[in-house]
Amino acid sequence: MSSTIRPPAVAGRFYPRHAQTLLGEVRSFLSSREVRQPALGCIVPHAGYIYSGHVAGAVFARIAPPRRCIVLCPNHTGKGTPLSIMSRGVWKTPLGQVAIDSQLADDLKLRFPQLREDSEAHRSEHAIEVELPFMQVLNRQCTLVPIAVGTAQFEVLEGLGWAIGEALRDQAEPVLIVASSDMNHYESDSVTRAKDHKAIERILALDAKGLYDTVLREDISMCGFGPAVAMLTAARTLGAKSADLVKYATSGDVSGDRETVVGYAGIVVS
Repeated sequence: MSSTIRPPAVAGRFYPRHAQTLLGEVRSFLSSREVRQPALGCIVPHAGYIYSGHVAGAVFARIAPPRRCIVLCPNHTGKGTPLSIMSRGVWKTPLGQVAIDSQLADDLKLRFPQLREDSEAHRSEHAIEVELPFMQVLNRQCTLVPIAVGTAQFEVLEGLGWAIGEALRDQAEPVLIVASSDMNHYESDSVTRAKDHKAIERILALDAKGLYDTVLREDISMCGFGPAVAMLTAARTLGAKSADLVKYATSGDVSGDRETVVGYAGIVVS
C-alpha cells in the first residue's frame, strides 16, 4: 500500500464494489425524511451493509453533514500501534477519494503523543472504511482523521477523548466525531439485547466511565467500546447535553438466526 493512498480493503465483501450499485444502496439507507441536526458525535455499526447498513444510514440521515470528521474504530486485526493515526494522504472507496485532514491530525498528535503515525493498523481494517460511503454521499467534500484504537486502558481512552475535545474546541468549523462499533457478539438474540441495553443506557447518560465499567463487568463484547469512550469524553468536553438512540437491531433481524447474533446500535450525541 502506498504511504499516501489507502485503497479499499473490503469493497465487494462488506459493501458493493461498483460505484453506482453502492451509491444506490447508500442512498436507500439515507432515505429518512427527518430534519438533519448538528451533532458532536455518533456511534454507528460497521458490519456488512446487508446486516447493519440500515442502522448506520439512520444515524447519518439524522445528522447535518459537516465537512470534517474524526473516525475512531477498534483495531480488529491487531496490527500496528495501540493508537494508530494517519495524517497524510487519501482513503479511496468506489465513490472516490476522501482526503485526510492533515492539519487536525497533526494537532491531535501534538496534544496526545500516544497517537502514533501508523498505516499498518489501517491496511486491512474495515471499521472506518464502511462508514466512508455514507460520509461521501452526504458531503462530497468530506475529510477524515482515521484513528484505530487497540488499547482498553480507560485512562488512555479518556486522555484521547480530552485531547480530541480540546482540539475541536479550537476549530473554526464543526467536526463530527464518529465512533465505529458493533455491540455484543455471537450470543443469542435475547442475551445480546439485554446486554446491549445495559451499555446503551450508559451511552445515553453520556457516561464514558459507566460504559467502560459496564462493558467489562457484564462481559459485553462491544468491539468499539474504546472509540465510544473516547467519543463520549470528547463530546462532554465540548458541552454535549444529550444522546439519542436512533435505531437498534441485531443480525438476527436479517438472517432469521436468533441463536447467534451481533447487535447494532445507532446513537447521536449532541
